[in-house]
Amino acid sequence: MSTIRVQREDFDTAAEVVALKAADNGIGAVVTFTGIVRGNGVTGLTLEHYPGMTEREIARHVNEASARWPLLGVTVVHRIGSLRPGDNIVLVATASSHREPAFEAAEFLMDYLKTRAPFWKLEEAATGTEWVEARGSDNDAVRRWRED
Repeated sequence: MSTIRVQREDFDTAAEVVALKAADNGIGAVVTFTGIVRGNGVTGLTLEHYPGMTEREIARHVNEASARWPLLGVTVVHRIGSLRPGDNIVLVATASSHREPAFEAAEFLMDYLKTRAPFWKLEEAATGTEWVEARGSDNDAVRRWRED
């Protein structure tokens, strides 16, 4: 089972985990990652996306993760719109019978969301605004998942 949502509203991590766990009683591990707007110098963040394409691209990576690891469920919730420091941005939750595949799949999905998902981030600070691109270290993280 996989759940993918792109939304303006905040999400409740605990409720998302309860729903994920309810999908399969063979789940022995759930790993969650929640991305949060940092405040150090950032006063706001605006996230934009291309509706339809964004969800398809996330689903493509969820399907790839499910092919690589024995996952029993995946939830990805990504927010859009105007966010402030401390606000949730993204939730990735992966479920498996064992912890190792759940951890690896969650990391894989976050690496791809950070670098390949069609989101555009405008960071606001006292000094002005700036469109944010993936960092070199983010791209390096994705390279390790390539299958040669």
